[in-house]
Amino acid sequence: MDMTVNLPRELYSTQQIKIVEQFVIQKGILSGFTLMERAGNAVFEYVQYSYPSAKNMSIFCGSGNNAGDGYIVATRALQAGLNVCVYSVSEITELQGDALLAYQQYINAGGNVIPFQIDVIFDSDIIIDALLGTGLNRQVMQKYEQAINAINESRCPVIAVDIPSGLHADTGNVMGVAVEANATITFIGLKQGLFTGFAVQYTGKIILASLALPDIAWQRVSSSITRVLPNALPPRPKYAHKGHFGHVLVIGGDVGYSGAARLAGMAALRVGAGLVSIATHPDNAAVMNIACPELMCHGVANSTQLHDLLEKASVIVLGTGLGQRDWGKVLFTTAINCNKPIIVDADGLNFLAQFPKHNPQWILTPHVGEASRLLGSTIKTIQKNRFEAAQTLQQKYGGVVLLKGAGTLIATDNQIAISNTGNPGMASGGMGDVLAGVIASLVAQGMSLEDAAKQGAYAHGIAADNAVKQDGERGLLASDLLSYLRHWINHERQS
Repeated sequence: MDMTVNLPRELYSTQQIKIVEQFVIQKGILSGFTLMERAGNAVFEYVQYSYPSAKNMSIFCGSGNNAGDGYIVATRALQAGLNVCVYSVSEITELQGDALLAYQQYINAGGNVIPFQIDVIFDSDIIIDALLGTGLNRQVMQKYEQAINAINESRCPVIAVDIPSGLHADTGNVMGVAVEANATITFIGLKQGLFTGFAVQYTGKIILASLALPDIAWQRVSSSITRVLPNALPPRPKYAHKGHFGHVLVIGGDVGYSGAARLAGMAALRVGAGLVSIATHPDNAAVMNIACPELMCHGVANSTQLHDLLEKASVIVLGTGLGQRDWGKVLFTTAINCNKPIIVDADGLNFLAQFPKHNPQWILTPHVGEASRLLGSTIKTIQKNRFEAAQTLQQKYGGVVLLKGAGTLIATDNQIAISNTGNPGMASGGMGDVLAGVIASLVAQGMSLEDAAKQGAYAHGIAADNAVKQDGERGLLASDLLSYLRHWINHERQS
């Protein structure tokens, strides 16, 4: 069985997976029951490999094909000599087609089914979640909600069949309540909703069991959503000088916010920009580069002074610590109209929400709060469907949109990419400023806007992942990432 943690790049919607599955069934290549058997076998083989000492298995089944997969797992477990208990949340009379055949096979093998009750007490080494599959499109209620809560309250390892019950497979949104799995064995292709938003709390390790479908089955679908994988920068020529690697101009740092612009500038340097200048409030200019003398800091009081710096720059970072006062508004208005690549972040995005503009030459890097302001929406609406929000932002504002958060989305006019590096330790001030500097540095060194956004998000997250390995997530500072960014850009991404 093809089952791997080294996941492919392509992600799919539930409709696309359904098209592939129906093709092989309708063409007589494989029967629906054969696919169900392969799925159930893949789950059981994972359990045997990962939990070899497990003797007692509880399997929670609903009424659809996901339940059928669960009954296949139960039959295999019985045949292997495990103690198996199946809890059915629906009436057995609701089972149809292949799921009913799988149930009958389990009963014929000597299995039994217990109707789920809220006060059930179960003793198990491992739980299999086969309640709800990828077709879920409404809130989880009644006994299903109770069963999911019972699973989550147990102390047992949980393996989700295809998708944790309660997750929306296309958006990653939680439909009221969802199973928190230790691992998810997903079938045929990777579902896009497993990789962003709330889903990352529930999936655990994601394993793909492709079920050995023939290549011809994929000819009718094309993935427009992909995972970001690292791409190596080309080696620097021996004759290189600083002029070969671009000049980043960071515009920001109002009084009281100088740290944001400095973090962006230092990140740009650590990732390899040739030169970094900062256009900041005159009160900050004399002290901003004390901790980093390589930064060229300029006190800028008006648009005329900014024009001179814009002329020399190859890429702009606009918004880090810019503030919302008149000083920041003047600099924003001046910079936003320059004909150069721009990374717009933080207060630059807040100004953009007030003065909307479409530009193919920028990268917008909103978190969900900023995205809600840019769209005149709510944070709850953004999180409900992050894919839709990223696409809408890109259509409205142009360029590349990087919607930050767990499972960062990078949207262009024809594709969305997901970066899954990073951790909860990044929930602290200054992280977005570092990201803006990283992306700008990659643009300065010759990457396209799209690739810089993708690789910048990946590098930013992996630096944070490396930074927490020894000391943990709490207390992680944005400045802690700088040395890890340099190490990764020179070593890990080249390997």
